[in-house]
Amino acid sequence: MSVIYRSAAGEREIRRRYREALEAWPVPAEQVRVPTREGETFVLVCGPEDAPPVVLLHGSGADSSVWAGDAPTWSRHLRMYAVDLVGEPGLSAPARPALDSDAVALWLDDVMAGLGLSRAAFVGMSLGGWTALDHAIRRPGRVERLALVCPGGIGRQTPLRMAPAMAWTPFGRWGRLRSVRAVLGLHEPEHAPLVRDVAAVFGEFRPRTETLPVFSDAALRGLDMPVLAVMGGKDVMIDSADTARRLRAHVPHADVTVLPGVGHAVIGQGPAVLDFLRG
Repeated sequence: MSVIYRSAAGEREIRRRYREALEAWPVPAEQVRVPTREGETFVLVCGPEDAPPVVLLHGSGADSSVWAGDAPTWSRHLRMYAVDLVGEPGLSAPARPALDSDAVALWLDDVMAGLGLSRAAFVGMSLGGWTALDHAIRRPGRVERLALVCPGGIGRQTPLRMAPAMAWTPFGRWGRLRSVRAVLGLHEPEHAPLVRDVAAVFGEFRPRTETLPVFSDAALRGLDMPVLAVMGGKDVMIDSADTARRLRAHVPHADVTVLPGVGHAVIGQGPAVLDFLRG
């Protein structure tokens, strides 16, 4: 059993559900395993081989199945490389490179080399947004365009806002469901299946708990590629107003949108992100 899971049975169940999602992937795709300094990294690849490449980085407690809804549209125009972050509940190695170093960028260097990519657009959500932004800051020549969805590393994390939502976690499955709804901001009946899936994962998965390093003003000012950022105005994990303020101040060419009434789960932005990626 990997140390990132609470039990061997839980690990098997999470992997089983993910493999079912991969089998149901809506377009033809290739499953690639790339050797890296952090261990094997799983990448789902789809779209025309000669289309512009885009590297997709999911958030904490997730896997590349989060891109399934966008794949039918995006893969008509882009070569999609959906990367399972190491240390998360996908099919990549359980390693967790230090966030306060260049270790994550070095891991992504290996991933891109293994995929034969010298340059690509990047889309990242939450922890994946932090990862994409870290790479854009450390490797600016390799990032064609940068799309960030509820990204970490810009606005302050807000543990005091999180505390009331997380207070229900110890109360079994019911408590986890309530906490997930509150954290993600998903309260409508149509979101119930997604809430159940996320709650099931976090019942068996041990997420990273360290505070995400915040990028400096100078680092943000160095972003010269096109940047899109979309976040929820009621995000209890990250101060979205602070994220928007810093981006507008230090990355004035960025297209920044704060969605009123939306929590940490930003849903339905696929068309806008595709328009941005296509330029």
